[in-house]
Amino acid sequence: MANDTFTALAHPIRREIVERLSGGAASVGEASRGLGVSKPTISRHLKLLEEAGVVVRVVEGRTHRLGLRQEALGDVAEWIEVQRTRWTRLFDVLGDFLEESR
Repeated sequence: MANDTFTALAHPIRREIVERLSGGAASVGEASRGLGVSKPTISRHLKLLEEAGVVVRVVEGRTHRLGLRQEALGDVAEWIEVQRTRWTRLFDVLGDFLEESR
């Protein structure tokens, strides 16, 4: 899995944009309203999300609409689930060991 998706989701502003887009496509203004940062900063965050393949942009006249690429988020969810399963198994083994050591 590409680390680009994790990099894209590493910043709280980008996570907020992704969360807002989880409800459906939105204009750039709708997706970024009230985040408390400048338009150039929003543009940089969106560029990173787009380059990572998390967000797609469709230009309709002067309106830029953003949408999520579910596949990119699915890859992240799959990786996290594999890690969760692995760590749960390791903690179970450790718990068993500690119980036997008593």
